[in-house]
Amino acid sequence: MAAPSAWVCRFAATLPAASAVLDLACGRGRHGRWLAAQGHRVLAVDRDGEALASLADVAGLTTLQADLEGGDWPLAGRQFGGIVVTHYLHRPLLPYLAECLLPGGLLIYETFMAGNERFGKPSRPDFLLQPGELLDFARQQGLQVLAYEAGEVARPKPAMMQRLAAFKAPQDGLVSWPLAEGLPAAV
Repeated sequence: MAAPSAWVCRFAATLPAASAVLDLACGRGRHGRWLAAQGHRVLAVDRDGEALASLADVAGLTTLQADLEGGDWPLAGRQFGGIVVTHYLHRPLLPYLAECLLPGGLLIYETFMAGNERFGKPSRPDFLLQPGELLDFARQQGLQVLAYEAGEVARPKPAMMQRLAAFKAPQDGLVSWPLAEGLPAAV
């Protein structure tokens, strides 16, 4: 099992204790396992039933098998204090992510971007973010950006990545996200 992403760990560490967290397109659940071990209540969603079965014994984690790219959005009406998405992109789902965030909830997103073709897969434009696309998405959805990065990474393997940490402003509009030492306050 691969270690959880440093980006996810960095920002998930600021989630309030025992938050309800969605691990979307979770695969074998490297992030869901880590989040559950931190005391969060995790819903791990993926279409691969075999991968989800490997999570059956993880305390604090429940699974939902769903085809995220076909049919209705399976999480309508549900809200989470945190949402984690890594190495997955299906653009029609992006607005649903903002809807599923509780006021004050945190979205942590990390996936491949244009230019990754030179490193291998994914290489199809459907699976690669365009420059600034996650940042534009956050702004269009009214999310407050804590941090954003885009560019080449060397680990765990060379790739072109975009990373976003953004939260939904509380209903009173006051920004009160707890910043840990070393986290940027703005982009």
